[in-house]
Amino acid sequence: MANGILGTKTITQIGILVNDIEKVSQAYADFFGVEKPNFIVTDAPDIAQTEYRGSRTEARAKLAFFDMGSLQLELIEPDHNPSTWREYLDEHGEGPHHIAFVIEGMKEKITLLEGKQMALLQKGEYTGGRYAYMDTMNELKVIIELLENDK
Repeated sequence: MANGILGTKTITQIGILVNDIEKVSQAYADFFGVEKPNFIVTDAPDIAQTEYRGSRTEARAKLAFFDMGSLQLELIEPDHNPSTWREYLDEHGEGPHHIAFVIEGMKEKITLLEGKQMALLQKGEYTGGRYAYMDTMNELKVIIELLENDK
């Protein structure tokens, strides 16, 4: 198990929840001396097929990405609909939400983690792939996001 449960040990992304993506994006751009990225809005519910805690949700979010070498910083401003983003932001305030790994075999990895009492919180589709947030808070003290890109 050289690369552990996920088949990789490379953290691809750190996700941070924010209330005002424009303001926080500018703060990061100024801090790093880079251009502020434009934010995107997650796909509409019929495309994203987002499920939160086992039920469909209309949740969407504004996302801004900073590519920082081998690591991507993702800022997330969620809408008011039920999601792991909204729940975490409401309970904990702004700040780190997840670390992400690019994996292969999404269904198998979800099943494997669920077998270790790490529940699926939210999953959905994006152009070119899919994601899943796993509740690894008890064990790892952070949510893990799985990213699987189409080949």
